[in-house]
Amino acid sequence: MPRPQGFSYEERKDGSVVLTHHGRPAGTLRGARAAKFLAEAASGDVQLLMARWTGAYRFGNERQARNHPRNQGGRTRRG
Repeated sequence: MPRPQGFSYEERKDGSVVLTHHGRPAGTLRGARAAKFLAEAASGDVQLLMARWTGAYRFGNERQARNHPRNQGGRTRRG
């Protein structure tokens, strides 16, 4: 699975944290959640952390799910 990339964050004056992915807003954290995020960011892989907090990460099974018969659009097997 490729490592997450393209994430960045900005800490605002009001204490909130804005997370972006490739320049587009991905989430805003306020209060205790923002403080917890900043504490975790200081001690780990920030890209992976931001992917986890925004939910914008992949599990590795998307291709497999796309090829499943249930996800083939109007083409269903009946038998």
